[in-house]
Amino acid sequence: MEQAEDDLGALDRAIGERIKVLRAGRGLTLEALAEKAGVSRAMLSRIERGESNPTAQLLGRVCAGLDVTLSALFAETEQAASPLARRADHVVWRDPASGYVRRALTPPNCGAAADIVDVEFPAGASVTMESSRAPATDQQIVLLSGRMELTVGATTHRLEAGDCLHMHLGQPIGFRNPGAKPAHYLVVISSGAPRF
Repeated sequence: MEQAEDDLGALDRAIGERIKVLRAGRGLTLEALAEKAGVSRAMLSRIERGESNPTAQLLGRVCAGLDVTLSALFAETEQAASPLARRADHVVWRDPASGYVRRALTPPNCGAAADIVDVEFPAGASVTMESSRAPATDQQIVLLSGRMELTVGATTHRLEAGDCLHMHLGQPIGFRNPGAKPAHYLVVISSGAPRF
C-alpha cells in the first residue's frame, strides 16, 4: 500500500519528534546522541525536525544510541490506545534505501508483551541493522514467502517459507533477499525474561 507524500511527511515529523522526546528524556544533547549513534549532528537535527526521510540503517543507529528498538520508536508514533488495529490504520513505512515496506500490526499502546511487524522485502535488497543495546529484547522472524538470508553476528541463516528464526538483539543483524521475488515475513519483538 502506497502512502501519500503528506502521510510520509507526517510520519517523518512524528518520528523526529519522538526521537527528540526520547533524547531529551535521557538528558542527551544533540551532540551526545549523535556521538553515541555514530551519525552527524546535522543529520540528527534534520531527522528531529522531520526534514529527512531516514533509512532503516540510520534509524537503527539512532535507536541504538537511545537504547530502544526500531519497533518501539514506530509504536510511539501511533494513535490512541485500542485493542484492535485495522489494516487501514496501520503505520506503514518504506525504507528509502532498500525499498522494504514495514507495517506495524500490533494495536497501538495496548500494553502487549510483543510487537508484530509485517515486512515486504524486495528481491535483491539488503539492510544491516546496528547492534541494539536493549539486552532483554529478542525477535523472531517468520518467513511467509520467498527467501531470506539473515546474518546475526558472524552466523548466516538461510530461511525458506515457513522457517522461523529466533535471535537476541545486541549484535548487528543483516537482512538480505537473495531471491528473484520479494520476501514476505513477520517480525515478533518482545522484551522481558525468556519463557522456558
